[in-house]
Amino acid sequence: MMTLARTLLAAGAAFGLAACATTPYAPAARADSAAKQPPAPQRILPRCETPDAPFECDRRAILAMQGEYAVSFHFDETVALAPGYAPKPDKDSGGHELVLLVEDSGTRIVLQHILVGASGMVIKHWRQDWQYETPAHWAYIGDQRFARRERAPDEIDGTWTQSVYEVHDGPRYAGIGRWNHRYGVSTWTSERTWRPLPRREYTTRDDYQLLNVENRHTITPTGWTHEQDNTKVMRAEGRDAVLVREFGFNDYRLVSGHDFGPGKRYWEETAPFWDAVRARWDAALAAPGLRLAYPADEEAFLTDVLARAEAFRKDRDLAAATAWIEAAFATRVAVEPQRTPAEGATAR
Repeated sequence: MMTLARTLLAAGAAFGLAACATTPYAPAARADSAAKQPPAPQRILPRCETPDAPFECDRRAILAMQGEYAVSFHFDETVALAPGYAPKPDKDSGGHELVLLVEDSGTRIVLQHILVGASGMVIKHWRQDWQYETPAHWAYIGDQRFARRERAPDEIDGTWTQSVYEVHDGPRYAGIGRWNHRYGVSTWTSERTWRPLPRREYTTRDDYQLLNVENRHTITPTGWTHEQDNTKVMRAEGRDAVLVREFGFNDYRLVSGHDFGPGKRYWEETAPFWDAVRARWDAALAAPGLRLAYPADEEAFLTDVLARAEAFRKDRDLAAATAWIEAAFATRVAVEPQRTPAEGATAR
């Protein structure tokens, strides 16, 4: 199972696993590639008119992220902030991604991303959960740790919290923001939040420890976009110093003619397993604090969970799978006491 999971992970890196894999960047080549793309299918977006309740407008925008997409990931270091630092070359990758609705309970919407290669290779990708007016959520605070963040009553009204999860459904980052529907365009902008390094970075460098990020999601006639204002931060002995700013742009364009059937079948066959994995993570994240008991660049837990999902496709014994999940979490995930706000639950 481990060999299969590592093969899947390597294949995912080839076409953008976790929006982190990279290919060398050449501006002319990137422009040529964009010019050769077939026109994306157009859709008519429902406008948020004056009588509409903002809550319903927000929900329509989030649900519009479902679909079948050709996706491109672009990251460009723009402003060097540390003396002597030279910005790294831009990073580009892409692939085809299926975004499925997992849950819609009104105030909570869960969307699962699945990469689907031309050969039928399938990789479970990231997940995004949206919750309306939640009074608390988990937040990344650095060093493989997460803490519960309580919100003041005046911060809650009209907000949506987006929580983003890794390939194995572990926490990655969460942020709060409001949807804006002016001019007939739906855009959600987050507060600034801390993030761990993405795979495209921790597999290639070790000169910074975390990201300070503002996210923006916009729904378009051809799909949706995810813009990132990233600041790369060096943290040592309790002190932070900035290294460089980076612009990230992920473009999800509706596509026709690509076979997403393998991704849909994968989800049908593994959904009960991933339900159990999510439940176990939810239980851990309900604690005041959580620590991942392995280094940030260690992928054994991730590959183990992917391999167990593949095994579940062949033997759908949910009781056995749940027992395996419990045993795996016992050595990889640790509950911790609440950390103080001074320890960095909120990024500025």
